[in-house]
Amino acid sequence: MAQPGPTDPRIGVWTLVSAQSSLDPPNRLFITHLHGGVHVVMSGETHFDFTASRNGHDSPAPGNLGFNQIDLHKIDKHLAEVTEKKDGAVVATVRDQLSKDGKELTATTTTAGHADKITVWTRTGGAKLATDPFVGEWKQDLGKTRLRQGLVLKIEADGSGGVRFMGDYSYTARFDGKPYDLQNSRNDTVTLEIVDPHTVDASYQRDGQVTQKDRWVVSADGQQMTLSTTGTLETGQRLTEKLVFKK
Repeated sequence: MAQPGPTDPRIGVWTLVSAQSSLDPPNRLFITHLHGGVHVVMSGETHFDFTASRNGHDSPAPGNLGFNQIDLHKIDKHLAEVTEKKDGAVVATVRDQLSKDGKELTATTTTAGHADKITVWTRTGGAKLATDPFVGEWKQDLGKTRLRQGLVLKIEADGSGGVRFMGDYSYTARFDGKPYDLQNSRNDTVTLEIVDPHTVDASYQRDGQVTQKDRWVVSADGQQMTLSTTGTLETGQRLTEKLVFKK
């Protein structure tokens, strides 16, 4: 649901504001630029995840309900058309209309034999790439942290809309709310979700139970990152801590 290219005005984080916004949690739409295309994720009661090519050719979209191919066309700078296909047959056409101020996105979905479905989204995150503020090497600021572990973190873009995280544990994950395996960790998996372009929530599970939740917040100048952690240790002890890192 996005026009291709690095200057795509639809890139960002969007929250559903039409009638369906009463859903809890409301559906959210994440659009990030990738080399050669865009990565689109919808989370909430309705979920899909695909990468669309900017060359106007069909792109595979496995794992989505109702379609397994996507064809993306730019019509003008405020209008794009996405064709959803199932095994080569068209199943739906989505026209994305961006408001002139760039703050509202109206998606009209046309399906044969059904009335058009219109959803309206409001921008809740900027056009900056989701990974940009977080990528880099971060060192613990011992002057602002109660726990003086001297941690060093390295975060890299993985080239497919996610990040590679390396610290005292490591993982590669996308910002799509799906579980990804952890290495060298007391937990089994991590899920990442974008709150806004400077905030990411991470949830960790062990044996199918959520054991820890982190919120990572990068400062406006991109030079400081604050980690707020809540969790439960294997002993049952509750853990709450805040760590500050600097580039």
